[in-house]
Amino acid sequence: MTINNKAILKNNDWVKGISRHGEMIIGFVDSMSLEQEAVHVVVAESDNEELIGKTIPMHFTQVEVIPTAATKNAGELEFLIDLALATGDKDWFEELSAELNEKKQAVN
Repeated sequence: MTINNKAILKNNDWVKGISRHGEMIIGFVDSMSLEQEAVHVVVAESDNEELIGKTIPMHFTQVEVIPTAATKNAGELEFLIDLALATGDKDWFEELSAELNEKKQAVN
Protein backbone atom coordinates (compact mmCIF):
# COMPACT_ATOMS: atom_id res chain seq x y z
CA MET A 1 0.00 0.00 0.00
CA THR A 2 1.34 3.42 -0.93
CA ILE A 3 1.42 6.04 1.82
CA ASN A 4 1.55 9.66 0.74
CA ASN A 5 3.28 8.48 -2.46
CA LYS A 6 6.35 7.59 -0.31
CA ALA A 7 6.54 3.83 0.06
CA ILE A 8 4.61 0.62 -0.18
CA LEU A 9 3.58 -0.53 3.27
CA LYS A 10 3.53 -4.26 4.09
CA ASN A 11 3.15 -6.44 7.16
CA ASN A 12 6.37 -6.65 9.19
CA ASP A 13 7.68 -3.33 7.82
CA TRP A 14 9.41 -1.19 10.44
CA VAL A 15 7.74 2.18 10.80
CA LYS A 16 8.09 5.34 12.83
CA GLY A 17 5.56 8.00 13.58
CA ILE A 18 3.66 10.07 16.08
CA SER A 19 0.54 8.61 17.71
CA ARG A 20 -2.69 10.56 17.95
CA HIS A 21 -1.68 11.37 21.53
CA GLY A 22 1.67 12.83 20.39
CA GLU A 23 3.86 9.90 21.42
CA MET A 24 6.91 8.92 19.34
CA ILE A 25 6.48 5.36 18.07
CA ILE A 26 8.91 2.94 16.43
CA GLY A 27 7.64 -0.54 15.69
CA PHE A 28 6.57 -2.97 13.03
CA VAL A 29 3.33 -3.44 11.14
CA ASP A 30 1.36 -6.39 12.49
CA SER A 31 -1.69 -5.96 10.27
CA MET A 32 -3.55 -3.43 8.15
CA SER A 33 -7.16 -2.39 7.66
CA LEU A 34 -7.89 -0.83 4.28
CA GLU A 35 -11.44 0.10 5.30
CA GLN A 36 -10.23 2.06 8.34
CA GLU A 37 -7.05 3.28 6.58
CA ALA A 38 -5.11 2.02 9.59
CA VAL A 39 -2.11 -0.07 10.44
CA HIS A 40 -1.69 -1.99 13.67
CA VAL A 41 1.83 -1.37 14.94
CA VAL A 42 3.63 -3.47 17.55
CA VAL A 43 5.53 -0.82 19.51
CA ALA A 44 9.24 -1.54 20.01
CA GLU A 45 10.29 1.94 21.17
CA SER A 46 8.35 4.93 22.41
CA ASP A 47 8.71 7.92 24.68
CA ASN A 48 5.68 6.43 26.49
CA GLU A 49 7.18 3.24 27.96
CA GLU A 50 3.70 1.85 28.72
CA LEU A 51 3.17 1.36 24.98
CA ILE A 52 6.26 -0.82 24.42
CA GLY A 53 5.21 -4.34 23.45
CA LYS A 54 1.60 -3.33 22.78
CA THR A 55 -0.14 -3.24 19.42
CA ILE A 56 -1.74 0.10 18.62
CA PRO A 57 -3.76 1.33 15.63
CA MET A 58 -2.34 4.23 13.65
CA HIS A 59 -3.66 5.99 10.56
CA PHE A 60 -1.65 5.41 7.38
CA THR A 61 -0.67 9.09 7.34
CA GLN A 62 0.82 8.85 10.86
CA VAL A 63 3.55 6.38 9.92
CA GLU A 64 6.61 6.37 7.72
CA VAL A 65 8.51 3.27 6.63
CA ILE A 66 12.00 3.01 8.10
CA PRO A 67 14.41 1.93 5.37
CA THR A 68 16.27 -1.25 6.24
CA ALA A 69 20.03 -1.27 6.16
CA ALA A 70 21.59 -3.60 3.64
CA THR A 71 23.79 -5.23 6.25
CA LYS A 72 23.64 -5.41 10.01
CA ASN A 73 26.57 -5.94 12.34
CA ALA A 74 26.55 -8.65 15.02
CA GLY A 75 25.56 -6.22 17.77
CA GLU A 76 22.55 -4.97 15.78
CA LEU A 77 21.50 -8.54 15.02
CA GLU A 78 21.74 -9.51 18.70
CA PHE A 79 19.57 -6.52 19.65
CA LEU A 80 17.00 -7.43 17.00
CA ILE A 81 17.01 -11.07 18.16
CA ASP A 82 16.19 -9.88 21.68
CA LEU A 83 13.40 -7.74 20.24
CA ALA A 84 12.03 -10.68 18.24
CA LEU A 85 11.99 -12.75 21.44
CA ALA A 86 10.29 -9.96 23.38
CA THR A 87 7.58 -9.63 20.74
CA GLY A 88 7.15 -13.39 20.25
CA ASP A 89 7.95 -13.26 16.53
CA LYS A 90 9.33 -16.77 15.93
CA ASP A 91 9.84 -16.39 12.16
CA TRP A 92 11.77 -13.14 12.57
CA PHE A 93 13.83 -14.68 15.40
CA GLU A 94 14.80 -17.62 13.17
CA GLU A 95 15.63 -15.31 10.26
CA LEU A 96 17.85 -13.08 12.41
CA SER A 97 19.51 -16.05 14.13
CA ALA A 98 20.39 -17.56 10.76
CA GLU A 99 21.83 -14.23 9.60
CA LEU A 100 23.92 -13.95 12.79
CA ASN A 101 25.18 -17.53 12.41
CA GLU A 102 26.23 -16.77 8.80
CA LYS A 103 28.18 -13.75 9.99
CA LYS A 104 29.90 -15.78 12.71
CA GLN A 105 30.81 -18.54 10.25
CA ALA A 106 32.21 -15.99 7.78
CA VAL A 107 34.57 -14.69 10.48
CA ASN A 108 35.91 -18.17 11.33
